[in-house]
Amino acid sequence: MISVVVTEASQVADARRRAVALGQALDFGETASGRLAIVVTELATNLVKYGSPGEILLGTFQDEIGTGVEVIALDKGPGFANLDEALRDGHSTGGSAGTGLGAVRRQSQAFDIAAWPGRGAAIVARLHAEAAAAPVPPSHGAVGVPLRGEEVNGDAHCFLQHGFGWTLLVADGLGHGPQAAQASTEAVRLFRNSPLAAPGEILSTVHAGLRHTRGGAVTVARYEPDRGVVTVAGIGNVAGAVVGGGTIRRTVSLAGTAGHVARRIQEFEYPFLADDLFVLCSDGLVTGWSLDAYPGLVGAHPSLIAGILYRDFARGRDDATVVVARGAAP
Repeated sequence: MISVVVTEASQVADARRRAVALGQALDFGETASGRLAIVVTELATNLVKYGSPGEILLGTFQDEIGTGVEVIALDKGPGFANLDEALRDGHSTGGSAGTGLGAVRRQSQAFDIAAWPGRGAAIVARLHAEAAAAPVPPSHGAVGVPLRGEEVNGDAHCFLQHGFGWTLLVADGLGHGPQAAQASTEAVRLFRNSPLAAPGEILSTVHAGLRHTRGGAVTVARYEPDRGVVTVAGIGNVAGAVVGGGTIRRTVSLAGTAGHVARRIQEFEYPFLADDLFVLCSDGLVTGWSLDAYPGLVGAHPSLIAGILYRDFARGRDDATVVVARGAAP
């Protein structure tokens, strides 16, 4: 994803320019580019007014409608005491017309917001090239940001849906920069070649295929709704967790470096209900993260949950990737 730190007005234009360029690469026409520009301008302007320092994340997504642009706005400002009031046209605490967030919601095919007094706010907006009807609620969302100063992210992820189930991979190339990205990109390519194999078998294939790279940490997870389980196999410190029922259950990943050292590869199964969350993070996030301080967040858009985890738990000295996936009834 593209990260734009927003602390003053000139950075609003930078965020808008980068977003429009991303949309045009996806064949956004003039109308769609205009909608995208409105969304990013409003969100970035709000960061300057109320949430500085803030951050705009720009990336792409794919759903049953097609590919689009995802915009995530994050800040650690005062938050909102009343979200319904903040979204109502005409409401303003900054002397403006008070139509910003309402405009963002109207221009987006998917929109969600989370905020708590004194704990900042997070907003996600998804836009397609065509203003189609809103898709079904997404099964996953992700944030992946390179170490500041790097052009590429040394982490990579891939999420593949099959029926009501899914298979997910997160790879963290050793170190950061282009060589780390080469390793994680190769892990995704190998994963895509056999996504329906057992997680341990996929991980074995990835481990063997990364020998010509610097290697890294890799975890593969498979959700089987008919069995009510998620099966996880990992090498290294890509950390998983099942979140549900007010608890967090951390998953096991065995020591080693995919592509170089793995004494054994083993699968572990965990109960996973339809309304649970599965979270998979590179070691750019601290391992002790929790959702306890964010009432109601577990029901939010998965990209919003990923954004909050990135905002509040990124170490700041490595690439950071977090993927959030939901269960579903078979």
